[in-house]
Amino acid sequence: MIPTAIDRSTLDTGGLFAAGARRLRAALAQVPACSPDLDAELLLAHALGVPRARLRSHPERIPDAGAAARFGELIERRAAGEPVAYLLGRKHFWTLELTVNAAVLVPRPETELLVERALALRPQSVARVADLGTGSGAIALALASERPHWRITATDVSAQALAVARANAAALGLGRLQFVSGSWFGALRGRTFDLVVSNPPYVGEDDPALEVLSHEPRLALTPGADPLACLREIIRTAPDHLAQGGWLLLEHGADQASAVTGELVARGFATVRSHRDLAGHERMTEGQWPKVQRRIA
Repeated sequence: MIPTAIDRSTLDTGGLFAAGARRLRAALAQVPACSPDLDAELLLAHALGVPRARLRSHPERIPDAGAAARFGELIERRAAGEPVAYLLGRKHFWTLELTVNAAVLVPRPETELLVERALALRPQSVARVADLGTGSGAIALALASERPHWRITATDVSAQALAVARANAAALGLGRLQFVSGSWFGALRGRTFDLVVSNPPYVGEDDPALEVLSHEPRLALTPGADPLACLREIIRTAPDHLAQGGWLLLEHGADQASAVTGELVARGFATVRSHRDLAGHERMTEGQWPKVQRRIA
């Protein structure tokens, strides 16, 4: 544990960092893809209110006792599994800096694949787009930043999540988006779109990964016993809300591409294909609603 009353003769900035990193290495040794040294550096810079480069260039500086105490508290919360993004109150996604808190999932780099594919599939400057389960607004806001004339509607069943998304849109000056409350297409009756994107819950309720993710909103992580339940619901109802030739883009688990592909094909989608994230996992699947198609009941 980092002491709250520091010994100024021994715990300079470099010493605080080293102690914090050691604490996190020990506490998070069994956590996959953990980065204790980076986490400690981010938290120390945050506690001291200085850029990370300052930590490296002036490791001999003695921080005041209040800043050292704040760092100790942050380290203990991180050691207990709380995401760094929640501790900092922000997360970088695409080219944006987003405010995040425990009401929303922490945006992850693999989700940027949805943004990349949406931009590639719809190069036109005009489009009607829906982002289902928007959370912090990450996907919708990234698309809005790249295509300012797209008409983007973002939905979420959580009022707290929508409040975060709206605040992010305001902070980024992206005012053309519409945020509506509802589950999946429930808030979009009678409306059609050229693109629908979603990163829905897809973790089974018995998946050990949920323990690592225990600080993030469970509603946004798991649909229950059937990890594909939300994906199936979106696929089932999407044709009623897609223009002919419109695209549905879905993030899913690394082992779910085959199942999602099967659901899309069975529903009548064409040009169904999966794409790999930077780690090599098939992380998202897209399908196009045919331009001439009798809708399946």
